[in-house]
Amino acid sequence: MGWYGKLIGAVLGAIIGRGLLGAIVGFLIGHQFDRQSAGARRRGGLPSRDFQMLFFRATFQVMGHVAKADGRVTEQEIDAARATMRRFSLGEADVRRAIDLFTEGKSADFPLEDALDELRAASVGREDLRRLFVQIQLEAALYGGGLSAPARSVFARICSALGISAMEFAALEAMLRMHAGRPGGGASQERPAADRLADAYQALGVRQDASDADVTLAYRRLMSQNHPDKLVANGLPQSMVEAAHERTRQILEAYEIIRKHRGMK
Repeated sequence: MGWYGKLIGAVLGAIIGRGLLGAIVGFLIGHQFDRQSAGARRRGGLPSRDFQMLFFRATFQVMGHVAKADGRVTEQEIDAARATMRRFSLGEADVRRAIDLFTEGKSADFPLEDALDELRAASVGREDLRRLFVQIQLEAALYGGGLSAPARSVFARICSALGISAMEFAALEAMLRMHAGRPGGGASQERPAADRLADAYQALGVRQDASDADVTLAYRRLMSQNHPDKLVANGLPQSMVEAAHERTRQILEAYEIIRKHRGMK
């Protein structure tokens, strides 16, 4: 099946790029997709298609578990889950499946550690997708009313299981709080400029006294790690690619806030 990714990539590239150049670009992306699948098999992980199914399942199960962390699921948390489904442009069948998975995750006996261990084992060499997974969960939680103490406790378990450091989690939270936690970046109210600047530095993982060169280096590193094409090639479900695009927009916004504040060219 080494041709599968190349074929799909070429077709998608031709559609998106509307021509030969798009097909060539899509072919190259598909080639990387096949290499990642082959690499996953050599590492003992899952091929990309199987990983996509696992990622989708874990996303909505864990989202339901986080929502139920404080004992009840509010209408705002349900709206947050639905907003995520809309943003991913899921088909009718996938929406039904996502709702069922969300309900499974709310169960008191949902095996969170087992689900996370399975995701971690399957994502060897795909650590960038682990970070995106946590971002999706955190975004839904913030939009769903914020992070209660029980929810933070669940996130500590999620991050521990997936190898996400406290610093990485803090950077993700700062990134999302620049948008007040609303999926798609539509903040309900503007944060004070000083808070947004502090969030921007934390989002890029640099100190406020870092040099301009270090700020730019951190920005470029994050953009490379979170490039949507790379994440799709690593096994991100195509329906969830909007989350990757939103991540790169947030990184760019953080950099622009710092750049303008410093007068960087």
